[in-house]
Amino acid sequence: MDMLSVLWKTSWIAGSHEHTNYTYTKKAFPVLSLDYHHIQVPFEISLWVLLASLMKLGFHLIPRLSSIVPESCLLIVVGLLVGGLIKLAGEEVPPVLDSNLFFLCLLPPIILDAGYFLPIRPFMENIGTILMFAVVGTLWNAFFVGGLLYAVCQIEGTYLSQVELLPCLLFGSIISAVDPVAVLAVFEEIHINELLHILVFGESLLNDAVTVVLYHLFEEYSGAGEVTPMDVVLGVICFLIVSLGGIAVGAIYGILAAFTSRFTSHTRVIEPLFVFVYSYMAYLSAEMFHLSGIMALIACGAVMRPYVEANISHKSHTTVKYFLKMWSSVSETLIFIFLGVATVAGPHAWNWTFVSVTVILCLVSRVIGVVGLTFIINKFRIVKLTTKDQFIVAYGGLRGAIAFSLGYLLDKDLFPMRTMFLTAIITEIFFTVFVQGMTIKPLVDLLAVKKKQEAKRSINEEIHTQFLDHLLTGIEDICGHYGHHHWKDKLNRFNKKYIKKCLIAGERYKEPQLIAFYHKMEFKQAIELVESGGGVKLPSAMPSQVSMQ
Repeated sequence: MDMLSVLWKTSWIAGSHEHTNYTYTKKAFPVLSLDYHHIQVPFEISLWVLLASLMKLGFHLIPRLSSIVPESCLLIVVGLLVGGLIKLAGEEVPPVLDSNLFFLCLLPPIILDAGYFLPIRPFMENIGTILMFAVVGTLWNAFFVGGLLYAVCQIEGTYLSQVELLPCLLFGSIISAVDPVAVLAVFEEIHINELLHILVFGESLLNDAVTVVLYHLFEEYSGAGEVTPMDVVLGVICFLIVSLGGIAVGAIYGILAAFTSRFTSHTRVIEPLFVFVYSYMAYLSAEMFHLSGIMALIACGAVMRPYVEANISHKSHTTVKYFLKMWSSVSETLIFIFLGVATVAGPHAWNWTFVSVTVILCLVSRVIGVVGLTFIINKFRIVKLTTKDQFIVAYGGLRGAIAFSLGYLLDKDLFPMRTMFLTAIITEIFFTVFVQGMTIKPLVDLLAVKKKQEAKRSINEEIHTQFLDHLLTGIEDICGHYGHHHWKDKLNRFNKKYIKKCLIAGERYKEPQLIAFYHKMEFKQAIELVESGGGVKLPSAMPSQVSMQ
């Protein structure tokens, strides 16, 4: 017998001997067990969303409270209370408002909602004024606040002499940008007129490109240690690439979304998905190349909407509308709650001089910037901005979570004063949201500023608007002056002749603009009728499409 068989036999005998001596004890069947770690992340996310929704619901059930204090202020207070309770319980407060969560999850739905439902006509009519406030105004605020802060830091007795010029300018660029989330939250509650709303909100959207460029430039300069004239030239080129590149990326994805919606007539259930996915892809693609993701989302929403709505069904349109409103509302609520929680989480480095000078300089620079720019703008505007308008634009420059997130992104090694910067940013956010946000509504009423008109445009108004557009285009052609009416008419003709044919399915692209408006009005009236349970009375004899034509 060979050696292998002897070894196998010996091991088998030993194994069988062990088996006979082994006694198996059966455990009791687990009727109920706890495994929290398995579902911890989705469970906590659901809890935050549920808390945000319940808070939003609760505030609107107390009308007196919500009429005095803006919802954003109440939500920050809730965040402070939640953070305080977590700390009292002995747990570590999580840094919930980190940059990735904010920029990749919470901000996009708010900006997409704003871009998709952006009133294009007033936005384009005031684009020059908006760009002046967004570009020149933001540059002025950044250098004014940053430069004077550096001068204050050099004064003996402030104990801030170690703060250098470039970090101060970087801080100025972070703190100077008006925040779209905070502006939306406050301005939608006070129902300000369309002109002021589009000026402040348009500025808050478009100044993102300036803020992003300044932020990255000063961050690079701080690492390099010196600034050459070539760096300044490259900075200007970088601004153009960031802003125009973001718009180009958004427009490409918007056209792709519109083209895809041509072929969804047999699969209506996935129509809304294309709107959301293409928009989010536009945002991510822009952020991937350090372009302006906000500009990309605005461009994507504005480009795709007229074509997508012509292709998708009414049910899909309603789904897109309400899902966007719900998503943006929850994100906005979570942002303000997380701001409160992050404030409690800390750490903070309080310096009375730095914080108080920051708040004062932000107010002064905003007022000087708006008054100075309006003096120039009014020379070119037909409808001038009054003193009341200037006051509301200056007072409505609210800061928010974008500034906090950019401050949070700073490298501790490059910027040892990062904690003090964050404390000053949180103080400025609290000052603008609580003090300016709470007092802007009484001031609007006190100054008798014109409010938003709730009445919808009638077909008669639409006819006269189109008539005046054609009349002004004709006058410009006769005078030989090619103004914006001339180029708008050229763009409309090109859109009708080529783009609509490619992006709108069937014969809908041939539909006259007035008929399309009539259909939209009919659709809105039908929705109102359903939502009110039959409370809205439709005309007994609606004109047919043939008679309309």
